[in-house]
Amino acid sequence: MSLLTIDSLTQSYVDPYTGGVTEAIGDVTLEIADGEFVALLGPSGCGKTTVLNIVAGFIEASGGTVAVGGTTVHGPGPDRGVVFQDFALFPWLTVESNVAFGLKMQGVPKAERRERAGKMLELVGLDGFGAKYPHELSGGMRQRAGVARVLVTDPAMMLMDEPFASIDAQTRRQLQQEVLRIWDASRPTVLFVTHDVDEAIFMADRVVVLSGRPSTVAADIRVPLERPRTWRDVQSDPAFISMRDELLTMLGVET
Repeated sequence: MSLLTIDSLTQSYVDPYTGGVTEAIGDVTLEIADGEFVALLGPSGCGKTTVLNIVAGFIEASGGTVAVGGTTVHGPGPDRGVVFQDFALFPWLTVESNVAFGLKMQGVPKAERRERAGKMLELVGLDGFGAKYPHELSGGMRQRAGVARVLVTDPAMMLMDEPFASIDAQTRRQLQQEVLRIWDASRPTVLFVTHDVDEAIFMADRVVVLSGRPSTVAADIRVPLERPRTWRDVQSDPAFISMRDELLTMLGVET
């Protein structure tokens, strides 16, 4: 059963000075099943983040429809949680309070907020760091807190916009494996925007490739790798190497 349905999505922008129209998204149609992890890949400027922001309800599409669980998206909602590239934690709140913030906005009682936040911090490997402030954590730990803040509200769908882009390569690989472990524990539906081919294959069940602007769906490929996955096993797997070469060629990168 499809949780997310994107039908004939288009997006264009009008320059307020010249009146010129820029077509960012030409025609994107896509379905994601309940519990599925889908990576959205494509050349820089093709509209990947724009698609995610429309699904999140942050911006309104020029045309087409987006529905989550059969309900048309008209704005942000608790059924969708967003993990941003820049962590987006409140610096004046403790890690526990950051994680519990969405619960507070939902009117969850304080005792229950603390209990649920504590369990989620334990799940993401931040047990014992709840009283710390964001500046006291490493980049990787801050991103774990960002993931915990989304998951604690139990959204039907998690939207991730290049969440590891600002983290060093070694920590990035560790976090990729950690996020998959955390995802496997609750299996929310995930739309994961990335420009990294290896990351897309490693993380996802399917990789959807957008064309250049105005973007359309150029390919929709199921990842031929079993779960659970580790980088040690995957990086030498012939299926991983073959799919990476296919995607890089599709994106115009010489292999």
